Amino acid sequence: MTSPSQSPSHPKYRPDIDGLRAIAVVSVVIFHAFPNELRGGFIGVDIFFVISGFLISTIIFENLNKGTFSFIDFYGRRIRRIFPALIMVLLCCLAVGWFVLLSDEYKQLGKHIEGGAGFVSNFILWREAGYFDTSAETKPLLHLWSLGIEEQFYLLWPLLSWAIIKHKLNPILVTLLLALASFAANLWAVNHDTVAAFYLPQARFWELQCGSLLALSRLSEFWPRPLFGRPVSPMVADPGQRGAEAASSQLSLDILALTGLLLLAYGFWAITSDLRFPGYWAVIPVAGTVLLIGTGPNTRISRYVLANPVLVWLGLVSFPLYLWHWPILSFLRIVDGDSAGVMYRMLAVAASVALALLTYRLVERPIRLGRSANLKTLVLIGAMTAIFGAGNIVSSNNGLQFRQINQVNDTAYDYARHWDGWQKCDFVPHPDTGSGGCEILHPDRPVDVLVIGDSHAGHLASGLLARFTSTDKNVAIILHAGCFPVVPVTFGGSARFQCPEDMIRHAVDYGLATRSIRTIIMSGYPALQIQTRRLHEAQILDDAAMRQNLGALDSALQATFKLLETSGKDIIFIVDNPELLVDPKACAKRLFDHACQIDLPKGIYLQRNAGFLSLIEKYRVLYPAFHFAYASDALCDATTCFGSRDGRLLYATRDHLTPDGSRFLINAIDAIHP
Repeated sequence: MTSPSQSPSHPKYRPDIDGLRAIAVVSVVIFHAFPNELRGGFIGVDIFFVISGFLISTIIFENLNKGTFSFIDFYGRRIRRIFPALIMVLLCCLAVGWFVLLSDEYKQLGKHIEGGAGFVSNFILWREAGYFDTSAETKPLLHLWSLGIEEQFYLLWPLLSWAIIKHKLNPILVTLLLALASFAANLWAVNHDTVAAFYLPQARFWELQCGSLLALSRLSEFWPRPLFGRPVSPMVADPGQRGAEAASSQLSLDILALTGLLLLAYGFWAITSDLRFPGYWAVIPVAGTVLLIGTGPNTRISRYVLANPVLVWLGLVSFPLYLWHWPILSFLRIVDGDSAGVMYRMLAVAASVALALLTYRLVERPIRLGRSANLKTLVLIGAMTAIFGAGNIVSSNNGLQFRQINQVNDTAYDYARHWDGWQKCDFVPHPDTGSGGCEILHPDRPVDVLVIGDSHAGHLASGLLARFTSTDKNVAIILHAGCFPVVPVTFGGSARFQCPEDMIRHAVDYGLATRSIRTIIMSGYPALQIQTRRLHEAQILDDAAMRQNLGALDSALQATFKLLETSGKDIIFIVDNPELLVDPKACAKRLFDHACQIDLPKGIYLQRNAGFLSLIEKYRVLYPAFHFAYASDALCDATTCFGSRDGRLLYATRDHLTPDGSRFLINAIDAIHP
């Protein structure tokens, strides 16, 4: 599409936009390194989205209007802008991970490298954000979700823009309608699935399209006057009057720019991770950024604040700084556990800035500028493809277990180890539920003991294996991650932890209808259903939603126990194990040893589970024939819930037991007898 006599044009450089980039990246870095100091720092990503939408749309529509737009040139420039620094970061993460990550961690990193290289990290993280999701701090490439959204926009928007111009549609109207549709999707998602609202492009594109609207408003071909301010009328004869009008217009722009800066400051102060974000809250950083860009480079805020040399310099290295800072902080947290102090985090930030500068000077600029652009583009595509393949090798080979770090660490962290010695059942009570299936000890014999629940039922497998292997009894476990063992119930605010429809009911019906089954064991993770978050994510206090969930669980327990009441079978309900605040992987031997303190004060467990424990006390009275086994009786003393005993880890994750922990628990439950 490029005219032979013309080359594609690019927007005039604005140092104030680099200053705005600096504010965005610094806020994100501070939030990640010192979250309590700038709790709203994560909105820096929203600032980036608006900037990207503005610059990209300016390039696209200016060149489309002049007939100089080229898809090859556009995507080639994007590749030479983004790939060099990203390739460096992905390679370094792969190398560092080899030495410090356990198998499951390295496997996950491999998957995230695939996602980063393919620019679909946001989709991978969205699908991961569920029952078995690991802590965000231990995902070195977590931050690439935003790059994924930007690249998806860069892929789609030029094609759509070209179609808009080709078919002579009104670009401002089409962009406005698309932005409104995306904003509506954001509002819907934030109230139904906050993870989707955060990660999916359809709920985020409106932020980039606000930048697009701003770009279109400043192009006279599509809108006769800028969105902010108005040109001084040439018809005014009196020069003094023209001067007064110009001064008035400039004052208006200064006020609007100051308003934009104050909006960003308010967002950094008022917006926290506890809010439903993005939602309406994201309007604050988006509006602030639109005002700062839209008022132009000549306001006092632009000239004296945003365009000052320090911010401009940080803005120039903002992209590699964004890429480097989070992996460094994340690997620090992995290696040093939760004990990473302020000094270490300050050094991590300093290292990020140094690496960003080196990457910008030695890698990014030499590749972006100079000759052989097409050759550079092809080499970068080949390198990124190779990195994608390397990530695939790591993820598809279970994190390369032959590495040295796995030889010096206990493999208890692997949840799948619970199924050693078990096989898949030949039956699944309700195939259409999509359940995690049925694990069985002796598939050639009738089932004597049936276990129903979520992954907290699954981690009983090792203990049950030890208890029943030498007997002639057969044990089956029907489970699905997030399926608390009660008949169908809806828990507010926890959609991603819902059971497949009727899964538990069909499992219960199977247990009741199968004559060989004499014992039904039920186990699950109630706190997550009631409070919708894990303990380390937030200390959630009693509120209306929590009381609603507790009431729903009460009704479901009553309905489930009624079904079992006249069964004539032994019913054992395991009251869930305590949940740790500290990830047990803090005990892993990595680059150096450090203190391993993962025990939990028992008072925290009692406080978090007070509502559920009161329900259990009620049902102990109502159903005296049932056996209610408290996991805390085995795993805690009067003051402490233990993460390890006699040098052996009891927990594989914050809330799942190791095989040793499983055996320890099952041995302490007298009602489970061979």
